[in-house]
Amino acid sequence: MSATLPIPVDEAPVGDRPPGLDDEQLLRLYRDMVRVRIFEEEIVDAFRAGLVPGSTHPCIGQEAIKAAALDAIEEGDLVLATYRGHGEALLKGVDPVAIMAELMGRRTGINRGKGGSMHLADPSVGLLTTNAIVAGHIPMAGGVALSCKFRGTDQVVLCFFGDGASCEGEFFETLNMAMLWQVPLVFVCENNGVAISVPTEKSQATPDIADRARGFGMTAVVVDGNDVLAVRDAVADGVDRARAGGGPTFVECKTLRWEHHSGFSSGGRDAEERRQRREAVDPIARYRKSLLAWGVADEAALDALAEELRAWAKSVRAEAEAAPPTGPESIWDDIYAPVPE
Repeated sequence: MSATLPIPVDEAPVGDRPPGLDDEQLLRLYRDMVRVRIFEEEIVDAFRAGLVPGSTHPCIGQEAIKAAALDAIEEGDLVLATYRGHGEALLKGVDPVAIMAELMGRRTGINRGKGGSMHLADPSVGLLTTNAIVAGHIPMAGGVALSCKFRGTDQVVLCFFGDGASCEGEFFETLNMAMLWQVPLVFVCENNGVAISVPTEKSQATPDIADRARGFGMTAVVVDGNDVLAVRDAVADGVDRARAGGGPTFVECKTLRWEHHSGFSSGGRDAEERRQRREAVDPIARYRKSLLAWGVADEAALDALAEELRAWAKSVRAEAEAAPPTGPESIWDDIYAPVPE
């Protein structure tokens, strides 16, 4: 990972207020980031309480990427994400109780409790899938974007993935075909510098993953993934290009995830070192500093927002936890799509 990105909070300049966003839009970005973090903190707590079967993969520390990218698309656009996709599901409009219930294996889950943390899908709001297979959803996103082009729907597809996925063969194949066919697809690479335990510098020879996209002739940019406005601008440019028929764009977001790879590996002897890292580059604290400087909100209002969202997350968890578990009697349900009339 670049030594300069993400920039620590105390070194990040506030900069000028973006002219195209009003107070409500600026606050929405902040709310979305805080909402994702508090929701995932509740998930992590539920996991440690034994309420989430299997494992779970939090994105805490990467909220700016989720909030910014989802804010840059339109309601009818489509999203595919990784097994670390709770934030995408939440911000794309999936019912939060149904997300939490799915993680807990409850009947009221978005996939009837059968998909769990890594398999969330709600096509009705444009979240086509999250995927447990590293890079497995990338060619799927290419196919979805090709379908949008063939059908002339004017939709754009966002595909989120990590640095580890960029070493898989289907990643390169999709980049190539996406450029050949000029599909409306924006690749959003969340590069936190390590794929489970392998540092990026030990898995690829180029300094930036975006270099790989440029090799296919694709427009590719590298941004500080903890700068919510920089991510939003980059993704919005890609969305505009895709919608205008200009083909795909690659946005590499340099970031730093707080937790280990999964719920099973959280904690450990390096917890204090990770705590210091999270305080140093926290995207929420960084954006909060800007909002205060621009006079968009004061400390009391932002603190009150966080308390409101904590209460919301606890109520979501309580409702999901009260739902009945998915039992063995449902083993044959939801196996096949309904037969068309």
